[in-house]
Amino acid sequence: MKALMFEHVTKTYKVGRGFVNALDDVSFEIESEKVTVVLGPSGSGKSTLLNLMGGMDRPSEGKITVFGSNIAKLSEYALTEYRRKKIGFVFQFYNLIPSLNALENVSIVQKMNNQSFDPKEMINDVGLGKRSRYFPSELSGGELQRLSIARALCKNPDILLCDEPTGALDSMTGQTILKLMVKMARKYKKTVIIVTHNASIALCADSVIHLKDGKIESIEQNKKPLTVDEVKW
Repeated sequence: MKALMFEHVTKTYKVGRGFVNALDDVSFEIESEKVTVVLGPSGSGKSTLLNLMGGMDRPSEGKITVFGSNIAKLSEYALTEYRRKKIGFVFQFYNLIPSLNALENVSIVQKMNNQSFDPKEMINDVGLGKRSRYFPSELSGGELQRLSIARALCKNPDILLCDEPTGALDSMTGQTILKLMVKMARKYKKTVIIVTHNASIALCADSVIHLKDGKIESIEQNKKPLTVDEVKW
């Protein structure tokens, strides 16, 4: 089943007196319950692509279909509901609430979806059961990213969007986080899309979309994705 489809999508921004295409006639499909990596250098259009997938922006042209629904045509209210219930976000710099402890940071998303998971189960699944009462300032970078993964998954989204999830971490911690993300995706049967410039991460994905200068360079399928431990970092 197709989780997400882009059909001839262009995103244009006004810059000064002119216009710039951040994405130019982009088309691709992403399979449900698979791990997909969007790979490209800075300025390639990765962030724009992520914003469109997550319903944080609308395309200038083209069609974006998520599980059969054209999100480009949704009202502002429906688009907000789409973000709240259908999409889980994992950011490079965590975006946690500093005044809430770990369990409270995860629990807060329960209000977004009545089909959400048990926050305590999520905390335990990412290995933070003994630190559930710790505040973000008391956790390491790796622990903060574990927590953000638990929060994103707790509301039981259809799609998990990950923006450079290992970018702020050292290589060993990044490996651990990637392993956790792949494991959780398989366990909870989620469609996971990872936006990154790190080519090593792409070796673990089911499919890889190569993006450059706002255009699709190539799309490849990994019939036998490597495990995280098999990848040379």
